[in-house]
Amino acid sequence: MHTEPADMDIISLVLKGDQNAYSILVDRYKNYVFTIVLRYIKSREDAEEVAQDVFIKAYRSLAAFKGDSKFSTWLYTVTTTTCITFLRKKKLEVHSLDNERVFEVADSVDSGMSANQIEQKSKVNMVNEAIKMLSPDDAQVITLFYKGEQTLEEIAQIMGKEPNAVKVQLHRARGRLKEKMEKYFSAEVRDI
Repeated sequence: MHTEPADMDIISLVLKGDQNAYSILVDRYKNYVFTIVLRYIKSREDAEEVAQDVFIKAYRSLAAFKGDSKFSTWLYTVTTTTCITFLRKKKLEVHSLDNERVFEVADSVDSGMSANQIEQKSKVNMVNEAIKMLSPDDAQVITLFYKGEQTLEEIAQIMGKEPNAVKVQLHRARGRLKEKMEKYFSAEVRDI
C-alpha cells in the first residue's frame, strides 16, 4: 500500500536542498490556495498570478514554518497576506458585471462534461455565489471549515479568536448561508 509523504517530511527534504520535493506540496495545495485567492481576487488571470506568488513566497519562507500548526494553516496565512498585498497595490479595480457574465458564459460552454458533472458544478457555483453574499468574516469561517478542512482550533488560530467563539460564528454563518440560499436560490435548493 502506497501512502503519501507527510507535509513535514516533504518540508524537511526541501530545507535540506531537495527543491524538487516542493512540487509535491504545490500539487497537494494548489486547489486549496487557488480557492482562497478567488475569495479575494475575482479576475481569474490575477488569481492565477497571485496563487503562483503564494507558492514562491511560501518556498522562500519555508524555514520560518515551525510545525506548530498544520502546513495548510500556515499556507492560509501566506495566501491571505499575499492577496491583501496584491489588492493594496492594485487599489481594487472596478469590474463591469458584463465582464463577469462573459466569463460565466465561457465557463459554462459544453466542454464534454457529463450532465452530472455540469449539475455538480452548478451546485458548487450556487454555493460559492451564496458565500460571496456573506460578510467577510462569515465567508472566511465557512471557507476555512468546509473548503480548507481546517479544525475549529486551526481556524481560531488563523482568525485570532477562541475555538468556542469560532464554533459559534460557524454556526451563525451556516444559518446566514442557508438564509441566502433560500432567498436567492430557492428554486435550485428545492431541486437538491
